[in-house]
This record gives sequence, C-alpha cells and structure tokens, in this order.
Amino acid sequence: MGPHPAGAAGAAGAGAGADGHGGSGAAGGHDTQAPGRLVLVATPIGNLSDLSERARDTLAAGDVIYCEDTRRTRALLSHCGITGKPLVRLDANVEARRAKELIGRVRGGQLVVLVSDAGMPGISDPGERLVSAAARDGITVDVVPGPNAALSALVLSGLPADRFCFEGFLPRRGAERRRRLAAIGAEARTTVVYEAPSRLAATLADLSAGCEAHREVCIARELTKLHQEVWRGTLADATAWAAGRDLKGEVVLVIAGSPPAKAPDAGLVRFAVAESLASGMGVREAASEVAASLGVSRHYAYEIALGLRRESS
Repeated sequence: MGPHPAGAAGAAGAGAGADGHGGSGAAGGHDTQAPGRLVLVATPIGNLSDLSERARDTLAAGDVIYCEDTRRTRALLSHCGITGKPLVRLDANVEARRAKELIGRVRGGQLVVLVSDAGMPGISDPGERLVSAAARDGITVDVVPGPNAALSALVLSGLPADRFCFEGFLPRRGAERRRRLAAIGAEARTTVVYEAPSRLAATLADLSAGCEAHREVCIARELTKLHQEVWRGTLADATAWAAGRDLKGEVVLVIAGSPPAKAPDAGLVRFAVAESLASGMGVREAASEVAASLGVSRHYAYEIALGLRRESS
C-alpha cells in the first residue's frame, strides 16, 4: 500500500476533471466563473488500497474537502501523496450549520468534496442533510462510489441479498429502540445493522429475544483490515459467542428475515368455520370471521363454509 504519487493524482485530475470527464474539475486550474459542484467521495473502510483512482483524482482536484475528522482525512491524503488541501470539519454536530457555507463555496465556482471517516458519506455518517440542502438550492451534486461496510457484510453473509433493508445504528435505549427491534423481528427481508463492539453483546441478546433465537445472523468485524472476522450462526449462539469478548472495530450485523408464517391446518379452518355456522352465522359472515381470525383467504373459508352447508342440508 505505497503512497500514490502526487503528480499522477494531480495530472489525472487536471486532465480529466473530478468525475473522469473533461471540464471544470481540473486541479488548480478550473474556471472559477463556471458552476461549482459538490462531490461525495467514498473512502476505504479499512484497506487504503481500496481507494479508487477516480476518488484520488477527485480529492486532488477539490478546492476544499469537508470531512468528519481532519486527522483521519489528512492521513488518507498523505497516503495518496496529496498535500496542501484545505480541510473543514463537518461532523453530525455541525452539518446543518455548515450547509450555507458549503453551498456558498459551490456557488462561487469551487469543487467541494465531502468525505466521511470511512465508507459512503450519508450512510450512517454526515452528508444526508447537506445533500438535501444542496439539492433544494439547485446545486449540482455528484458521487464517486466505492467501499461500503453494509454491502460488503451483506454479500459476505451468504444470506439472501436480493431484497434487504438497512437499519444503521439502533437507538441505545427507550421506546424507539424497542420499536425498531420489533420491526426487525417481523421483517421478512434480510436486515443490516451497524453496532459498536462495546454494545454488540447487548444488541444480540435483544435481537435473540425479539426474533426467533434460531434466526441466522452474520457478524462481520474489521472488514478489509488485517484482522477481518466473519462469524455465522444463530442469534442464540451469537449471543453466547459475543458475551464477555473484548472486541475492537466497528461491527456489521446481517440478520436473516423472518420466515413466512405457516398456514393454519385445514382441519383447524374447517372446525372454526363449522363453529361459526353453528352459532347462527350465514356462509359469508362465517367465512369473513374465520378469514380475519386465522389469516386465511376469505375465498378459501367461503368454499369450506359452502361445503359444510351442503353437507348439513
């Protein structure tokens, strides 16, 4: 993972522009009268070699870089051989306040780059409110895609990835946490959750209680780093595995969806319809009541009710 030569990055940015096309993204030489842009750049979640050439070019071409932690971003720029870039802190606490300032820079013709500490800005990191404000103001917003912990863990999990939902970080306590845990328990799609290592055991215990304990889960930790770890098993086993462990690094949980509810036994449906008819209900009324109480289709219950009525006549 040697440093990327500054000249190569700068030359690429100057010749192609930050988005790989000719035009106003050139490093140090774009026309300040031309409309500026806001570009979101995905940065490595661990292995610095995952930074794309286009991302390096964009960082080199930017007039200013907004970032969660200037120390982390400066280290990344140093790895790329990029020096002298103005860095402005933009974490969750100042995102709303910085929006007007950032938009003013873009209006002035600057190429403004936004990065988070790792991964894609706006995904459980600052960026969403900023992009929303820029879009409302008619600012051009672009993205340089790249590393993402949620998708990396999802494809490593082996769980269904054709339909999934992303929960991000769960609330630490209270009614909202309970509501979201209940939603995960009922969710038929695969669910991706971010968690800090210090809270992993408690979250797994809550998930095991709120979902079926035998529900499959994948725990992905330190993705793309030297000590990457991917654990697969049930929520019950995961809870026992995490208890008492001194884990480091951010964790991604990938939780299997809730299995489809089993249809009631045909004998049970027939018995319920018979009871409703015996109480004096008509065929349609009995079918509607049984369908609502047992979760079967009204047509199915109606056909059974008609059959029972014929048998009794």
